[in-house]
Order: sequence, then structure tokens, then C-alpha cells
Amino acid sequence: MEDEKIKIEDIKPDKSLRILTGDRPTGKMHIGHYFGSLKSRVSLQDKFQTFIEVADVQALTDNFNNPEKVQQNVSQIVMDQLSVGIDPNKSTIFLQSLIPEIAELTVFYSNLVTIARLERNPTVKTEIAQKRNIFGESVTYGFLGYPVSQAADITAFDGRYIPVGEDQLPLIEQCREIVRKFNSIYGETLREPIAVLSSNGRIKGLDGNEKMGKSLGNALYLSDDLETIKEKVMSALTDPARIKKDDPGNPDICMVYYYHKLFTDKEECKNICEECKKGQRGCVACKKQLIESVNKTLEPIRNKRKYYEENPKEVRDILMSGTENARKVAKETMLKVKKAMKLDY
Repeated sequence: MEDEKIKIEDIKPDKSLRILTGDRPTGKMHIGHYFGSLKSRVSLQDKFQTFIEVADVQALTDNFNNPEKVQQNVSQIVMDQLSVGIDPNKSTIFLQSLIPEIAELTVFYSNLVTIARLERNPTVKTEIAQKRNIFGESVTYGFLGYPVSQAADITAFDGRYIPVGEDQLPLIEQCREIVRKFNSIYGETLREPIAVLSSNGRIKGLDGNEKMGKSLGNALYLSDDLETIKEKVMSALTDPARIKKDDPGNPDICMVYYYHKLFTDKEECKNICEECKKGQRGCVACKKQLIESVNKTLEPIRNKRKYYEENPKEVRDILMSGTENARKVAKETMLKVKKAMKLDY
């Protein structure tokens, strides 16, 4: 049986294969997105055909009562992508809602998955538990079935490699199951995707929470200016047992050191760790150094983003052009699917 998952550093470049990845437009992107996926996308676009979906339909599964939020964040997501180095000449950025073939595939695939199987999906179970304030005790059909829609996203573009975090692996396995079921009934038509795992994993929030996010108020955004970075970093969680500057600290439980490992070079991180443990480095000085490191990374991203903020038509044109190209690929897939299903009237 072929590999179900692979580490990003182990995949071999092949321009005949496609990467499929995407983001829900529910807010600006933060450093969790940057280290978790965006940096990888920039490098992968030179090695594969890269398709990046702005998943506005999926965003509506738990924002159905706030469509303005989703609509307003579409351009924000695209600008964040472009500002970190996604090249529209190398990557296809497209809008999910303008690809009707995805919705059509979702309907076809819904016949191949039981409700019980969806309810057992670990990722779905976790997310439903987190969204009780939205759904109460009655989860919508759309949210429960979003893994089916995601399978349609992937297969519409014959996505071979799908960059995800460990927590998203059950969704890729659900897609693989759908592909196998479809092929067993209608003949070999679709290809199973392979999950690509990032070497960084999920990035923690400033408060130490395992998840960084807008609703938690613990995120550093790619568009944050220097003053905002200062304010956020100065409030970051440090070793609570360390009272005085010369008290020995434990960098392993300090979020400032955690971010130094992301933004500061390895040799300097070693010095920071040793000085902290010996009580030779105060938290304030450590935070100020981190502010400089963070800003060094984010400043060129901010500057590039400013250009796109001032040129919204260019952003829209990139998205519409990418969507047009993506639609052509999805149409080709649909022709194959309908032929296999005897729907090619």
C-alpha cells in the first residue's frame, strides 16, 4: 500500500504532480500559519504545481450567520499569501465558491460516507466539542460533512500531496477512504492523496495555549506593526517561578524562548538558554531581543503587504485569474467522474 503520509523534507520535486492546500477566510494570518504552512508553500511552489484554495464555503460551515466576516477576509488571506512570497505565476490561488464542480463532487461523495463514520472522525469530534457555543447540541449537516467537501477539494484538482498538521491527518484518511470507495464502485478514476507533515507542527500562542488564534487573543499576526509586536511580546508568558532577574529560569516553559527558537538563529538561542538557566539574563532584555528578531522577519512581509493593500484591484485580478485556471482543471476532473458514474449524457 502506498504511503499515507510523508515528511515535507522527504518529498522529491515533480512538476507533474499537484500540491493542494488552503485556508478558511475567517481572519488575517498569523505566525502559526507562517511557520506551520506558508513557508513550506513558498518552497514547494518551485517543486510542484501548487493550488491554494481560499475556502470560503467551508468557512461558512461555522460562520453561516456571519457571511460578512468571511467575505471581508477573502482579500486579507490573499494578501497574506502574496506578502510572504507566494508567486501567482507559480501558484494558483483560487476561490472555493467559484468552483461549482467542488459542490457537485461533494454531493456525489456524500453517498459514499455514512453519518456514523463522520461522527467517528477524531478531528470532527474535537472541533464540534470546541464549537458548542455555535451549535449547542445540534450540529449542522454542513459542518458534520465538511470532510466530504474537503475530499472534493482535493480530488477536484488531483491533489497528490496535501500539507497538513498531525491533527488534520484523520481528514486526509477520510478522503483516501472516499477515493477507494469511489474507485471500487465506478472503476479506477481518482488518486489517493498523501499527507505532507510540516517539520514545525502547530505553533503555540503567546499565552502558552497549544493553539494560536484570533478568538483566543494570543496571536502574532503577519501584518502586526512594530508597536503591536512590542505590546504582545512584552505580555508573553514566561517562567512563573522566576521572580527576580538573577533567579535561574526554565526556558523550556517560557514562551519567549519558544519564539526565539523560531525567529532567532540557533547559536544565539543556545546562549539565551544558558544565560536564562544561570540567571544571567532578565526576562525584559530577552523580550526586547525577541521583538527585534520578530520584526526583522515581519517587516519585509508588512512592506510587501502594504503594496497589495494599496492595489486591491491587482489582488482581485490575481484571485480571479487563479480561479479561472483552477476551474479548467476541476472541469476536467468532473468529465472523468461523470463518465465513470455513467452521467455523461
